[in-house]
Amino acid sequence: MEQEPDIFDRMAAQGASAQAEQSLSKEELPALVESGIATQSTSRTPPNVRQALQFLLAHGWLESATKPKLFSLIAAQTTLLDALLEPLDLRVVVDDVRGLAFLAVVPDYAGDGTDESEQDDWTHPLMKRQRLTLEQSLLLALLRRELLQREQESGTGTAVRITVDSLLPQLETYLGATGSDMQERKRLGQLLENLRTHGMVSDVDVQDCITIRPMIVHLLNPENLQTLLLRLRAVAEQGGADKPESTP
Repeated sequence: MEQEPDIFDRMAAQGASAQAEQSLSKEELPALVESGIATQSTSRTPPNVRQALQFLLAHGWLESATKPKLFSLIAAQTTLLDALLEPLDLRVVVDDVRGLAFLAVVPDYAGDGTDESEQDDWTHPLMKRQRLTLEQSLLLALLRRELLQREQESGTGTAVRITVDSLLPQLETYLGATGSDMQERKRLGQLLENLRTHGMVSDVDVQDCITIRPMIVHLLNPENLQTLLLRLRAVAEQGGADKPESTP
């Protein structure tokens, strides 16, 4: 008659089984770790998308004329980029016709719980509002009109160059003449330099010309143009004594 194993035999058998399972787990561990790393690697943002996103965050905008590869990538991956930017309350706007891509604050962003009455003083942590003087906003409107007129003649997306001298009489029409050609030229040069830092125009080249950047069309939209018109009327009523700031 076969004797049943006693309690000590059963405990020894259970210990051996647990040790075998533990050894098996140790053998399988490297494979599991490698599998986890592989899964994590495949979920990482592609390097080229990371590069495009970092460029946009650093500069705010880019043109296909200077960055064709990055522009093509952004245009093709707008949905992915918007998903990556969602926690920052930013989105990508692509103007395919003009070859322009730029960051914008999502339309329904309301800041840190502030109401609409407080939004005039609000600035996004990464996208600050551009405060321009009335003279700078007026020059922007003149450049925007020139850009749209040229596009109507030659097609949307055409690179538009204009001489600095041609802008002087247009500016004098609204701001008045100072009586000094040198002073008026200096005033225009300072205005253009300020707009250049905002990406609205290029540097003045050797032929004394500037290139109007397509960003002007998006920065100075119809709503901002209406605001500018109201400011100009207010200044005209005050005899030009006051020149308040405007916010395109």
